[in-house]
Amino acid sequence: EKTMKILRLLGAFSFMMMLAIGCSEGTSGGGGESGAGQPDGAGQSAVADDESQMDVVKVAVNSPDHTTLVAAVQAAELVDVLSNVGPFTVFAPTNDAFGKVPEETLNSLLEPENQEALQNILYHHVQVSTYSLDRLRNTETMIMFDGNAEEVKVEGDDIYIGGAKILATVEASNGLVHVVDSVILPD
Repeated sequence: EKTMKILRLLGAFSFMMMLAIGCSEGTSGGGGESGAGQPDGAGQSAVADDESQMDVVKVAVNSPDHTTLVAAVQAAELVDVLSNVGPFTVFAPTNDAFGKVPEETLNSLLEPENQEALQNILYHHVQVSTYSLDRLRNTETMIMFDGNAEEVKVEGDDIYIGGAKILATVEASNGLVHVVDSVILPD
């Protein structure tokens, strides 16, 4: 059973890496437009849709408490990756959570030369599966998209992932967004 879990995780990780690579490379033939009037290189996030349920990125974009997270996702060029089908579970730190990170460190991570480090931190907030609160209550350890493990703890009605408390949960078209009170850093 443990071997099957590892194989599923490796398969999901491989799929996400292929997806990430595919989304980061332009797919158009160079005519200035690619499908449905979208500019070259525009990914899933460029699709205009005001009627369907929001994806995990649009949930964050529409939250006044997640402007720092949105800026980080944009700086890391992960908007299209996280706008795809999923399913994803995203642990979304609030602006207050980012406020706990030294300002100099945060500003440095948003610089283009530190994009890879920022991507790794953001990948550490994503799981390529849907983890409801009930499922999290029955989980002890979770392998995040970056490949590192985080401990899940239940204390009364509260659930913590890597020490970050889940404050709220929002369902999205491509998964779940768990709002958390801290930035979850890999060891």
